[in-house]
This record gives sequence, structure tokens and C-alpha cells, in this order.
Amino acid sequence: MDVPPDAPPHTQIRSPATPSDDPVLFDALLMPHRSLPPLGFAILMAAISLVSFGAGLTFYLIGAWPIVGFLGLDVLLVYVAFRVSFRRLRAFETLRLTKQVLVFERVSPAGVRRRWTFQPYWLRIEFDDPPVHGSQLRLRSHGRAITVGAFLAVPERQNLADSLRAALHKLKNPLYDHDHGHEPG
Repeated sequence: MDVPPDAPPHTQIRSPATPSDDPVLFDALLMPHRSLPPLGFAILMAAISLVSFGAGLTFYLIGAWPIVGFLGLDVLLVYVAFRVSFRRLRAFETLRLTKQVLVFERVSPAGVRRRWTFQPYWLRIEFDDPPVHGSQLRLRSHGRAITVGAFLAVPERQNLADSLRAALHKLKNPLYDHDHGHEPG
């Protein structure tokens, strides 16, 4: 499954990876928020390098040449820290609800996939009400529980919990047309 790099953290999408032929009732792609785009990273690294070069040149000219190596090390450490952070952004999670199953899939930054399936009629969505800073969204069924969207902000987790609860409620409580097309009269 290709993940669009500019997709917002909680996006409703359709996916061909549904485990059955049932229509998809709820489909969400969850991705960590990326606050610094690649161009911003390039500009930031250029600015840090320029400042470090200027400071290093100043220290070199006054005879404190060993400082230059430490300033270069600072630039390298900032670069490595950002690269590690960007690598973690490759992780994502998906939720797909059909009439028969809810499939939760987590993909690690290394591309390792783990999949959990839940029978929707026994599934409970757990989220603190009212939410607090550390509120976690959990799917629970038959003694199993899994945390979903830990990288999302609390309001995003709340929105996801509400949306998933609404989809499960609609599945469990379908509306039937009892009128059968007859005119009241």
C-alpha cells in the first residue's frame, strides 16, 4: 500500500487491501505529523551550517582552532537527529471496518507489518471522557487490547474514536425501511 507523503495524520481513504468482498464501512490511514517538510529541513541545515562555519572561522582566526571540530560535530549531530526523526515518520497505521471484521494494521518505520483482526460486534472502543493529555485510544475485544494512533494528538485520537464508534454503532444498529414504499394514508 502506497502512503501519500503529504496525507494528513487522520485521513479517510479507500483501500483495495480489504480482507473480504464486503463494502468498507470505515477506512482510516493514520500517519505521524510531519512539521518540517524536506525544503524546510534543507534551509534549516544550510542556516545551521552557515552559522557554524562563521563561528568556526572566527575561532580559527583568533587561534582557537580546536573549536572548529566541535562546531562541525554539532552540525553532524543535528543532521543525524533529524534523519532519525524523519525515518520514524515512515510508520503508519490503518483501520478498515467491514460488516464482518475490523482490521487494524501497524507498519513500523522499517516496513514490518503487524495485523490484528476484531469481530466488530464484540469490539469496544476505549478512550477517556473527557480526554486528558495522556489519553490512549484502545481497541478491546475478548481480553485483547491494542493501542491505536499513539503518535496522534489527543484531539485527533478523540476524533478517530468518535468516528469509529459512530461507524460501529451504524453497523450494529442498521436502519431498516419498514414502510416498503407504501404511501401513508
